[in-house]
Amino acid sequence: MSKEDVKNVEKKDEFKYFSEQFADLKIIRYKVPGFDELSLSQKKLLYYLYNAAISGRDILWDQNYKHNLLIRKTIETIVKNYTGERASDEWQNFMVYTKRVWFSNGIHHHYSMKKITPSCSKDFFIQLIEATNGFDLQGKFENKYKLGEFLLPIIFDPDVDGKRVCLDHGVDLVQSSACNFYEGVTESEATEFYSFQTSPNPDEPLSFGLNSKLVKDNGEIKELVWKVGGLYSNAIEKIVYWLEKAVTVAESNIQAAAFEKLIKYYKTGDLATFDEYNKLWLKDTDSIVDVINGFIEVYGDPLGKKATFESVVSIRDVEATKRAQLVSENAHWFEWHSPTDKVYKKEEIKGVTAKAINVVMESGDCSPSTPIGINLPNADWMRADYGSKSVTISNIVSAYDEVSKDSGALKEFAWNDDEVQLSKKYGTLASNLHVDLHEIVGHGSGKLKPGVADPGETLKNYASTIEETRADLVALYFAMNPKLVELGLMPSIDVGKTEYNAYFRGGLMTQLVRVELGHNIEESHMRNRQLIAKWVYEKGQANNVIEKKVRDNKTYFVINDYAKCNELVGDLLKEIQRVKSEGDYEAARNLVENYGVKVDQELHAEVLKRWEALNIAPYGGFLNPVLNPVIINDEIVDVKISYPDSFEWQMMHYTEQYSYL
Repeated sequence: MSKEDVKNVEKKDEFKYFSEQFADLKIIRYKVPGFDELSLSQKKLLYYLYNAAISGRDILWDQNYKHNLLIRKTIETIVKNYTGERASDEWQNFMVYTKRVWFSNGIHHHYSMKKITPSCSKDFFIQLIEATNGFDLQGKFENKYKLGEFLLPIIFDPDVDGKRVCLDHGVDLVQSSACNFYEGVTESEATEFYSFQTSPNPDEPLSFGLNSKLVKDNGEIKELVWKVGGLYSNAIEKIVYWLEKAVTVAESNIQAAAFEKLIKYYKTGDLATFDEYNKLWLKDTDSIVDVINGFIEVYGDPLGKKATFESVVSIRDVEATKRAQLVSENAHWFEWHSPTDKVYKKEEIKGVTAKAINVVMESGDCSPSTPIGINLPNADWMRADYGSKSVTISNIVSAYDEVSKDSGALKEFAWNDDEVQLSKKYGTLASNLHVDLHEIVGHGSGKLKPGVADPGETLKNYASTIEETRADLVALYFAMNPKLVELGLMPSIDVGKTEYNAYFRGGLMTQLVRVELGHNIEESHMRNRQLIAKWVYEKGQANNVIEKKVRDNKTYFVINDYAKCNELVGDLLKEIQRVKSEGDYEAARNLVENYGVKVDQELHAEVLKRWEALNIAPYGGFLNPVLNPVIINDEIVDVKISYPDSFEWQMMHYTEQYSYL
């Protein structure tokens, strides 16, 4: 074989992480290391959990907005059946809109929460309707023209249901939000409804409202529970079908028992059963295959009660897990060396387990946009009494790193080459350690003051931001601690400095590329990052801890004193833990509104201009692998994994194979 032949083989075999880019989004592919080495039983388990994950996809679409499924079916019918010209600019604009809707699981931006409006014209949309057949009229519309007439204002008018989740102070959060968790009720009515709910065991309060829609029917407020025989039954029945198959190939009795409890929860909708499932899931620490499947996170509800559907199917990353386990084994040390008040520290850290994983499938609120770390369960009492599981998602972090290599963003916003070289040397390790400390120590630390209700009750619309702020502050505080060097988690404090550079650069500048000019910050994680960065910057100005510098009409933020910066991080962590522990709503509101929400519009305009020149999409999401069983004589004899490269194909495939609502 010639050198040229070898070169061509290498090119053919090279895995391409980048798929495509449109609007403010890039689509990335990820690999699943170790899949081929799994046993047949483990592969079958992954295949069943993979199907259970996708089966719940439609639920999220409907949770996000009541017309999302109708809109998705309409635009996908156009994509499939449109008989007109597909090379025009108008068609390309329509396809960009379609892909944006697919990416966000609905017509509201996955991060900003604002409605996405098409760049194509209303007239062209009507033309699409006219030149397409096969619409699902759902018995609600006389003909396709009535369907189009109904959808026009919903799709094109930015003021009609313009924001999916509204967290603005001083408005009715429920009525100002387009999410589909409430119908016909006000914020005060919803709050009052749940104030009368009491748990059989006060020490283990149930997460009331987690798995239901609250509606007013003939003047009576009631819950529509998401369960078999209830709301979303068709999709949940399919989830249960695949989970029942998973029981037959579970890796252990504990894992099988957890699956069975999850199945019971889906069948009954009983929240106590969900807690029992979580306890069993926490005990399952030895399985290679793991899954998150259910109504989990409450970021999509302005009141922080109702959870969106999500699923993450994964296998353990054995090597990277060693790092995460080392952090969890020292969780008690971190807790007691935190600057928070002693009265709000946990006397004992129970059941904190940590691992790194490689995801095989993500669905619902974890796809296409995905977290890079997870810590569950969310209930504070369960974390305190039964512990938590923390994961860092190795192959997602790796894929992000691959597509960001030499993007130019670091060089554009870093002050000097020393900062750039430090990031290139330690950036990936610094990021991984931040995720580990955030998920394992941050979310697992601290306790509430006796008698203080769940933060969702006390801190309300600021609860999520305060919790993410707390977890990030824990990670930042210990990033500069010599203990990490002593444990062998990092070679020197330079890793911590690398993380500080990246965090404050991002919190003060680069994350603003995700915000439309003239607007403030809406999303909880973004609010959290700016809150920390602006607070530390402001409090350190007297000592020039973080200096704002301008060179060639470009702004930079440079850390002059890392030790003092770390001290200020500790001061804020102490206050944030107090706010959460005491349920201090006013303090939470002041911190978030004064530091996390408002944007320096002049700086924002500058950042957007500099970023535009780089041609980098600020958001990334992922194509999932496809699992295909090899069947002989009605028996699965193997499961093959493949990696699609078309976002359009994957979205249409999911609709064709997994539409249950």
